[in-house]
Amino acid sequence: MQLQQTVLAVFSPTGTTEKIGRAVAQATGLPVQVIDLCRESPHLTIPADALFLAAMPVYGGRLPEAAARRLAGLHGAGGPALALAVYGNRAYEDALFELRDLLRQGGFVTTAAGAFVAEHSIIRTIAAGRPDAQDLAIAAGFGRDAAQKLAGVSSLSDLSEIQVPGSEAYHDRKPGRGAPPLTSDACTACGRCAAVCPMGAIPRKNPETTTDACIGCMRCVSVCPEHARSLPPAALERIGAFLNQTAATPRQPELFL
Repeated sequence: MQLQQTVLAVFSPTGTTEKIGRAVAQATGLPVQVIDLCRESPHLTIPADALFLAAMPVYGGRLPEAAARRLAGLHGAGGPALALAVYGNRAYEDALFELRDLLRQGGFVTTAAGAFVAEHSIIRTIAAGRPDAQDLAIAAGFGRDAAQKLAGVSSLSDLSEIQVPGSEAYHDRKPGRGAPPLTSDACTACGRCAAVCPMGAIPRKNPETTTDACIGCMRCVSVCPEHARSLPPAALERIGAFLNQTAATPRQPELFL
């Protein structure tokens, strides 16, 4: 089939999911349009002659609820989609399955999928520096292979959905978001964190605080020029101990084509 462009919809608070998504998108060889779901909640229909690429981070084995809600505003016309789940080296559990289902509900046919590893957004020593050059090369190869696969499909009716690991048990989402980041005396109230918070959880007039809208994405921590934001020490210690037991062994990308 003749595709005209790749549309990349990405939710990437700390930037690592976007790196993977862009590597895949650019390797398809098509013009790329990027929809940043951290900044907008669009309601659009993606034409059937576009390759739709959804790149989502994994929080606790699931898609972030806010990201899934924003992705649901994008609808397909029976065209092909690629699903990417990016996780912090522990496990992606049902996230890729959930993403495939969400794309199906939106009118897309998921023809390929991948699970990639990135530096953990909370405990940065877990998968530090990833995605690295090897990860990005694998991502690019995946994009090329997916585009080549679609080039051999004659019509939309011939598209077939890929099978991915996971379970419908993902519907039982556990409540709770954990402890939000705290602000230290190093804060200069520059407002950068408030300007980029995907949830608007940091008041622009009082950026030293965080509201209940926080989803723990760590974007505010990653962009603070004074390193004035961090999780409470007890939460960091608890999460670090858990991840050092469950996520210390480096994992590799898993591709489904």
